[in-house]
Amino acid sequence: MTLAPVEDLAVSGAPVSPRKAARPPQDRSGYLFILPWFLGMAFTIIPFFASLYLAFTDYNLLNVPNWIGLENFAEMFSDDTWWQSVKVTFVYTFVSVPLSLAAALGVAMLLNRGVRGLPVYRAIFYLPSLLGGSVALVLLWRYIFGLNGIVNAFLGFFGVEKIGWTSDPDYALTTLIILHIWTFGSPMVIFLAGLKQIPAMYYEAAAIDGATKWQQFRKITLPLLSPIIFFNLIQSLISSFQTFTQGFIFSGGKGGPANSTMFYNLYLYKQGFEQFHMGYASAMAWMLLIIIAAFTGLNFLMAKRWVHYDN
Repeated sequence: MTLAPVEDLAVSGAPVSPRKAARPPQDRSGYLFILPWFLGMAFTIIPFFASLYLAFTDYNLLNVPNWIGLENFAEMFSDDTWWQSVKVTFVYTFVSVPLSLAAALGVAMLLNRGVRGLPVYRAIFYLPSLLGGSVALVLLWRYIFGLNGIVNAFLGFFGVEKIGWTSDPDYALTTLIILHIWTFGSPMVIFLAGLKQIPAMYYEAAAIDGATKWQQFRKITLPLLSPIIFFNLIQSLISSFQTFTQGFIFSGGKGGPANSTMFYNLYLYKQGFEQFHMGYASAMAWMLLIIIAAFTGLNFLMAKRWVHYDN
């Protein structure tokens, strides 16, 4: 006696028990691959909800948390240093992100023209993005922009007086913005991959119709590359809002000069781990989550107007 295949039984109308139907091997492999993520969630889900609880308490890491409701959130809006950290983070994000993405797209378009030794150039431009948040690179950046650093030495040839890039509140944040723009390698690689997916026949047809290079860029490159631009924009925004290492190392953990590099996460760190206001720091962390979620959601709403997909 031979058994009919499961597919034949299903076609003939005979019921097939879900328990008897074997799960496809690819499903089991999928669960196996995401198993480390589930295991990692066990180490993050408890701190996640613990920080939410601590945000509504007065907690100094030594005593039992004391429930105070919304006082931590109310205190933020009367905290001048908190507002300064918000201002610094916003200026840093909304200046450095567009300039960084523009630089990444520009270099990607140059490399997309069939440059010899493309893998070498791609690695050279990508390397700064790997080191952008490293302690060593920020220390090197402080030396380069120091009073007797390379930048002032170069400007001296043109008669420009020495600028206190690291000691003047008017220039300190600008120095870190330049550092962020220089580390455009990661979005550049993604842009380059997207440019290679645009068919060359579109540009050939546009050239035959008399379209200029600028018109081809506006009418072909930007629309077809818009999903990748949107992806890089979201990634860069979230990363910039969470900036910490650059401000901490550059200012020696003080956020100076005159709080000009007091990033949001740096002030959060100082409140939680220097002043032991862990309840207030937890409230700051959740406020940052709300800010990031708001700007991310706003970008998704606006994306309907300028992001174009194939379907």
